Amino acid sequence: MAKVSADSVKNIVVACEAGMGSSVMVAKQLAKQLKANGIEVTHAPVNQLASTTHDLVLCHRSLSQRAKQAVPESVVVAFDMFLGDMNIARLVGALQTGQDISDD
Repeated sequence: MAKVSADSVKNIVVACEAGMGSSVMVAKQLAKQLKANGIEVTHAPVNQLASTTHDLVLCHRSLSQRAKQAVPESVVVAFDMFLGDMNIARLVGALQTGQDISDD
């Protein structure tokens, strides 16, 4: 299980599969929520994660195993719903309050 402190998170990548826009929507929403914390949020295909600059990866649960295989040393946080997901809300709360974040 990978772990990262909230203070060290400066770049989050939202991983996607087909580029249909859902990850872009999550990335934009997250970027707005975390802008005041100085955290940059981008998106990338799961098969390109190894070439991205990130401190944490966020992806749909269906991609989490592939993401973890691509970047095994990184924290990979999985979510279930593209809007209103509790794991995304917990992640934002942890980042805003300085808590440690770990894999599922």
